[in-house]
Amino acid sequence: MPEAEVRVRPVRDERDLLAVREVHTLAFGRVEEARLVLRLHAAEAAPVSLLAACGDRAVGHGLFSPASVEGSGTRVVGLAPLGVLPAFQGRGVGSAIVRAGLGACREAGFVAVVVLGEPVFYARFGFERASERGLGNEYGADREFMALELVPGGLDGVRGTVRYRPEFGWM
Repeated sequence: MPEAEVRVRPVRDERDLLAVREVHTLAFGRVEEARLVLRLHAAEAAPVSLLAACGDRAVGHGLFSPASVEGSGTRVVGLAPLGVLPAFQGRGVGSAIVRAGLGACREAGFVAVVVLGEPVFYARFGFERASERGLGNEYGADREFMALELVPGGLDGVRGTVRYRPEFGWM
């Protein structure tokens, strides 16, 4: 199936957040991810929050929030959540959001992105197992916890546990 014609843009207002809430609720079949997005926005901890639309319909959303590596001041963001309406999955919407998000994070001065997700999907963007770089996470995941440098050498010498924002505490 060809990629959907999708426009990816920053989330701008409350109307967008209502659409984002619907996307995540339908994509995950539960409300927790939608609530997480709203909590991160309310905390002003959503430096890159992207809405994908086909025509006037919101069909996907991805959020990148600040994360920290214990003992390091390295500027890292975590990609979570990434959701696409079920009818639009497998049509390139999620990939378009990730590509746009990586560029926006680079422009915002972040040196790396971490994600807890499907390795096959994220490897296509250059993500690698984070443990191979000496990075762990507070969830005990290994194969699914991945990292991508946005700046060459940005993770050189950086070791430790990556901590997500407190809003992720429900996980």
